[in-house]
Amino acid sequence: MRFSKRTDWNTEESGLARAHRLRAAAGLPIADLTSSNPTRCGFGYDAQLLSALTGPRALDYDPQPKGSLVARRAVCGYYADHGVSVDPDRIVLTTSTSEAYGFLFRMLCDPRCEILVPQPGYPLFDFLADLDDVRLTHAPLIYDHGWQIDPEGFRRAITPQTRAIVVVHPNNPTGHFTKPWEAGELAKLCREFDLSLIVDEVFLDYGFEIAGESLSAGMEGVPVFVVSGLSKIAGLPQMKAAWIVASGPDSARALDRLEVIADTFLSMNAPVQCALPAWLAGRVAIQEQIRQRTAANLRELDRQLGGQKAVSRLNVEGGWYAILRIPAIRPDEQTVLALLDRGVWVHPGYFFGLPESGWLVLSLLTAQAGFSAGVESLIRYVVSQGED
Repeated sequence: MRFSKRTDWNTEESGLARAHRLRAAAGLPIADLTSSNPTRCGFGYDAQLLSALTGPRALDYDPQPKGSLVARRAVCGYYADHGVSVDPDRIVLTTSTSEAYGFLFRMLCDPRCEILVPQPGYPLFDFLADLDDVRLTHAPLIYDHGWQIDPEGFRRAITPQTRAIVVVHPNNPTGHFTKPWEAGELAKLCREFDLSLIVDEVFLDYGFEIAGESLSAGMEGVPVFVVSGLSKIAGLPQMKAAWIVASGPDSARALDRLEVIADTFLSMNAPVQCALPAWLAGRVAIQEQIRQRTAANLRELDRQLGGQKAVSRLNVEGGWYAILRIPAIRPDEQTVLALLDRGVWVHPGYFFGLPESGWLVLSLLTAQAGFSAGVESLIRYVVSQGED
């Protein structure tokens, strides 16, 4: 059989995945500090949540390429709560932010065009780019008493093939919110090089000391496509509901093209669209649980980090992750394997585009008792390595 080159990935199980699978299969304890699925982190969901799927409209198949007007108006209500006025005609519903990216890559890019993505970042875009015959280029986020973009680094990464810049607001895993001055710099670059701006706001509601503000406004003269969805906003990744909000110059023509793409797939199902207004309206309860959990775990992490110097935490403004700096005395993969032997599971930093040594990434969603015990074991191990 002959396969497409775009799917020529290495699908062999990695050493880390194999080690984790074998430990789990043996029934050995694992403090999972990578958990990012809220449905498996012990949060309490409304017992009537699924009843929103059973309305009579869920039995009616009325294919609307952009999604049902009722569902799109509910998304408008979400943005109104953030002080942003959005017309429902500017919204296209999708089954996930991954699908939203796929729609946008297809609309904006010819084969071998480029999308500029900040790094560190979540390793999702590589596969999406491969599937749409798009190339990824990376621009640096730099750390100096906090994360920030490097405007000149972005400028140097732009080529004649670049079609769009992606910004995740707040970034995953750095937790960096795009500040007004950074948004201004990105807007300048987009206007100068005729680029679109794709803004991923799935973590917008999860700031620590900063209240997240949508970047869907205040980008005059720039084509902006905001993507978000229920996976994080309502803690419902299994419901597969997301959207694109288009604004800026030529947004009408962009929406015409997006409508054709969406009409080709018609991937949104009627029951979820019918339930979306209720789920968005009920998001506050789960968001409050998540914010309490992540804030408590961040406080516990800082408490345990006090009194030692081997492990430190980088500043985080939002999201569900924290980045730890450890001595770069061996590859992080070795450190992660050694921690797994001690019953602690964390991400190596290189998974997110950080250097091969000196960085660990952990989730703040883990249940508090397991989180505390896992962090204690992690710090004990790293400190002991410096004493050898």
